[in-house]
Amino acid sequence: MDKDGSVVWWLLFAVFLYVACAALVVAEVFVPSGGILSLCALACVTGGVVIFFKHSVVAGWAGVVIAVVMVPVLLIVAYKLLPRTRFGRQVVLAPPVRARGDAIADTDEIAALLGRTGRVLTPLRPVGMCEFDGRRVECVAESGYVQKDEQVRVIRVEGTQVTVRVMEEA
Repeated sequence: MDKDGSVVWWLLFAVFLYVACAALVVAEVFVPSGGILSLCALACVTGGVVIFFKHSVVAGWAGVVIAVVMVPVLLIVAYKLLPRTRFGRQVVLAPPVRARGDAIADTDEIAALLGRTGRVLTPLRPVGMCEFDGRRVECVAESGYVQKDEQVRVIRVEGTQVTVRVMEEA
């Protein structure tokens, strides 16, 4: 390259290629292009690096370092920060809102079953269903197999696991 004023324009063009690369990398996150935008971004960054190396070796290696840092940082920004913007909220789907009780155990109500008696609805082998005050609860037998329609008492509640013991008939 010439050592006159055209060098500055070539360096500005290299910076422009880096900016174009950045825009293409961010666009690749949101536009299904089958990798075409990524190839264009790669061409832009390669062109920028070549121009920087033609200027000087130090500028070339600085361009390589900037490119190696720029692409991951842009991807992180695109995936983390952009969904929080107004545009990002329109583009990215919101997670579903789950109501209480929708596959979330009611641990307070389960803990209240301690000491209660109920009836076995399905055989406990050792896990099965029991009924306590009209409510079906998955239970674990303290030991072995428990037949259907046996009377059981809740002896332990650990988190969402309810352990029951067969009541002795008196």
